[in-house]
Amino acid sequence: MPKKNQIQTNILKIINALFLAASVAVCSILMLLDLPGVELLETNPNWLLIWVVAWSIKRTIWQGAIAGLAIGWIYDGIVVSSPSHVLSFVVVGIFTSALQKQKYLGEDFISVAFVVFFMTVLTETIFAWQYTIQYSLTIPEAIEKYQQITIISAIITSLWSPAFYYPFNLWDEKIRLRISKVRS
Repeated sequence: MPKKNQIQTNILKIINALFLAASVAVCSILMLLDLPGVELLETNPNWLLIWVVAWSIKRTIWQGAIAGLAIGWIYDGIVVSSPSHVLSFVVVGIFTSALQKQKYLGEDFISVAFVVFFMTVLTETIFAWQYTIQYSLTIPEAIEKYQQITIISAIITSLWSPAFYYPFNLWDEKIRLRISKVRS
């Protein structure tokens, strides 16, 4: 019986990995699309940031950092911009994991939207800081350029975060329950 349980566990882990890869692919495709009704003042949600927050919220700090690294590389490959988004996504993965949501925040979508809002502000701030250093801008120039972008991006990304978080979290809970049932 233990061998059968191990095979079932491995199959569930493979299915979960395929789901994770598909969810990253969907978020990457959504980053490229301009869907009517989704944008706010010509700013689309940062779907990959929502993915990092949704993944990291119930993971260890290392898992959050690695997810941020991988998604940051994917984001850089999609937008081909300079500076890189990797640092900001790694920081978001680490901070979100460190929140230990199950201890300090409720399980509702409002708390997830708040986390996404503040992580979007953090991401945009880190990117603006990198941009300021790379292109030798003054602080007032950088603030003028990124202030509106940061707020709009944070609002639209946090508003759309429950649309991704709910099915992602539901899948995560169900797959963990199935794996624990197979193991016992």
